[in-house]
Formats: sequence, C-alpha cells, structure tokens
Amino acid sequence: MSVSVLGAGAFGTALAISLAGNGPVTLWARNKAHADDMQTSRRNETRLPGVDLPSELTVTSDLAEAAESDTILLSVPMQQLRGLLMAEGDALAGKALVACCKGIELSTGMGPVSVIRDCLPQAQAALLTGPSFAADIARGLPTALTLACEDPGLGLSLQEQLTTANLRLYRTTDTVGAELGGALKNVIAIACGAVIGAGLGESARAALMTRGYAEMQRMALACGARAETLAGLSGFGDLTLTCSSDLSRNYRLGFAIGRGESFDPSITVEGAATARATAAKAKDMRLDMPITQTVVALLDGRLTIHDATAQLLSRPLKEE
Repeated sequence: MSVSVLGAGAFGTALAISLAGNGPVTLWARNKAHADDMQTSRRNETRLPGVDLPSELTVTSDLAEAAESDTILLSVPMQQLRGLLMAEGDALAGKALVACCKGIELSTGMGPVSVIRDCLPQAQAALLTGPSFAADIARGLPTALTLACEDPGLGLSLQEQLTTANLRLYRTTDTVGAELGGALKNVIAIACGAVIGAGLGESARAALMTRGYAEMQRMALACGARAETLAGLSGFGDLTLTCSSDLSRNYRLGFAIGRGESFDPSITVEGAATARATAAKAKDMRLDMPITQTVVALLDGRLTIHDATAQLLSRPLKEE
C-alpha cells in the first residue's frame, strides 16, 4: 500500500521522512514554489531546517498526484482540515484518511475524525496522535504514538503500514478519547507555560497538570471516551510532553502570556482555538472546566496571570 502526507509543515515533513524508511512516500505542499524548492534542495529549511529528505520521498504541489496513494495522512492545522476536505473531496473520497492534527473545530466542536466523517462519509477515517515533536521524529529518535480507528481491521492494517524503525504505534478503537486527549492537553499546556513564564514555580505547574488532567477526563468521559485512553499516549503521555517543553508552541504561547510578552501571530497554536471551542462545549454540556475557562480569559486579555492564579486558588475546597 502506498502512502502520501498532505501538509509540508514540520510535523508532516517529519512523518514523511520516517515513513520513507518503509518505501516510497509522497509529500504534498500547497505552495508550488515551496514544493519545488524542497524537491530540488532535498531540505525543508522553512519548517524543518537541517534535515535531509531521503531519496524515497517525493515532494509535489499536485494534489491529484499525492491522492493516488491508498493511505493519506492529513497533516494540516485543525482549523484548516474541513476546508481541505471540502476542496479536494473528489480526490480523497474512498481513501484511508489518517488525521495528524490535534484540536477541536471552532465552528462545530468536532474533532478531526468527526470532521473527516462529516465531510467525506465514504472515506475510512483514523487518527494518529500522541507525544511527539517533529524534530525528534525527523532525526530518527524513538517515538510512540496512538493510532485510533473504529474499524479494528483497518486499524490493524494501518498500524502495520505506518509503524517505522523509530515510530511505534499502539492502536485503539476509541477515537473520541484519542481526539479529546490530543486536543485538551494543548489547553493545559498554555496554562502551564503561563505559570512558568510568570515565575510561579514547578509546584504550580505540577498542580495545573494534575488538575488539568482531571478536566480532560471530565469532558472526555462525558463524551463517551474510555478512561484508559486518556491514561495512555494520546492523553497523559501527550500532556506530560507538551506541558514540560519549550518545543511546544502551546507552552511557548502560555510562557509569553505569563511574561507579559507578545507572541508571533503567524505561528499556528492549536490550543488557542481549542480552548475557546472547549469552553463553549463545556458550557453547553454543563461541565465545570475552570482551567480551560481561565486560559480563554488570559487569551482574551480579560485576566492577568496573577488574577487568574488568585481566582483558581480561591475556588471552594473539595475532595480530590
């Protein structure tokens, strides 16, 4: 079975590099000049500098060419996923589509698998998620991810096809849990970044991670997810990585907020949109999500980090 990756950002490029160890891979870039430069220079210096592209990897801006593959990985920002699927639905219909983005769609409250099903009901939808940085994958460092697919047979086939020398995949049929774990941890990472940026200490970060994990479980279980999914790579594992490293864009955004500094608006930070979508979803579901609501208030400039801290610490005492 052949594989293509749509989206030549850092993560899409890294996945394509790793998968090329199994055989030919096509990487699609929306911008023709970018695609041509990558194909010629054998580098993606814009998004993943210093890493050579293997000979088995072909870069193209022709989506029809990329869509000839049986399995297609969708490595585009969450808020752009629907637009891509709607624009290229004829080419992607009937394919095995594996979302490689994390987040909740602002307009619908859906996760990536749900968006695929909504746009292309005839496609086979799956999700690849978990604790991973593009630079690690591209350098061949060991990484474990969750492959979520409701169809057990397809999940097994994709697991075998997409496992590489440095990517170990664990499969689950709980797409809801995998979607929400990967999305909600980004919100908590913003909060943790703000805490460290404001100089509030490691103990405060640990508390936020722990209580944030409780929020993640609260929403996920209410949506029908399984608790063990949230305790796995796509939940707890991803939360741990994203909340503790400045390689995370979500963490860096929070850090800038905590320091009272500006943040480059051209950088895609999935957790910002997800925080707003989650807060709206929680309100509709009547779920208590105080950290998420606080992150939204920080993003909107309605609270300072010190007011936010005081607000969270003054909440009613309760059992853990």
